[in-house]
Amino acid sequence: MFRIQTLNKISPLGLELFPRDKYEIASDILNPDAILVRSADMNSTEIPSSVLAIARAGAGYNNIPVQRCSESGVVVFNTPGANANAVKELTLAALLISSRDIVGGINWTASVADKTDVADLVEKEKSRFTGPELKGKTLGVVGLGAIGVMVANDAISLGMDVIGYDPYISVDAAWNLSREVVRADTLESLLMKSDYITLHIPLGDNTKGLLDAEKFRIMKKDARVINFSRNALVKDKDIIEALGSGKLSAYVTDFPTVDCWLVRKSSAFRILERLRRKRKITAQ
Repeated sequence: MFRIQTLNKISPLGLELFPRDKYEIASDILNPDAILVRSADMNSTEIPSSVLAIARAGAGYNNIPVQRCSESGVVVFNTPGANANAVKELTLAALLISSRDIVGGINWTASVADKTDVADLVEKEKSRFTGPELKGKTLGVVGLGAIGVMVANDAISLGMDVIGYDPYISVDAAWNLSREVVRADTLESLLMKSDYITLHIPLGDNTKGLLDAEKFRIMKKDARVINFSRNALVKDKDIIEALGSGKLSAYVTDFPTVDCWLVRKSSAFRILERLRRKRKITAQ
């Protein structure tokens, strides 16, 4: 019986692929033969000597101590593309959320739910939550792997102009990429031309802090940044200050390390002040 320990919740559809007469799968298994992980950070975890392999249900290895595993003879592998469509859809939603103040509209609607003249209030106040249309705007896609290619192609379908940057693009990805996507020679050229920037790259020594104060300075005023890849790709302090100064309009991410997932320009100064008090951030 091969014993597999799960460190995160794994879809039953995936677990059903393991015949139960040959595999035992649970989160509380001691001395497992293999570990199945999604986002749990294993870098400071002691890996049992019984482990032969570690599989990540997702792309990237930054939450797994690959070097230590290699030295111990533990095979590490991932599943690139498995969740590509799901992340693509979240990215498309983020484009809309960053443009139209959908979150603000929902919050405002909840605040007037007990009013008797809701219809009149909505008609009067709805202009507060408008924003730019995506059609005709330029999207910069950094990283043209499985997710980036899907995002780029669907953005073309939405009527956006798309610029892509990936010096390591694979042949398969290139075959699947729309011919309407314009190739950027450098990251800087993409940042200077894009109204929206979305990141779809792994975290490594050469990408950590990729978007920092220097990069924000060369972006268009009111640019919007989307990061559903890895938190450390963006320097939190720098993007908060870019939002606070009005350089950027929005930052949408699923890494809640800056006290909010969406920072809009209208509330950026308030959020910056709160973060100063909590983390003693000094604004430039």
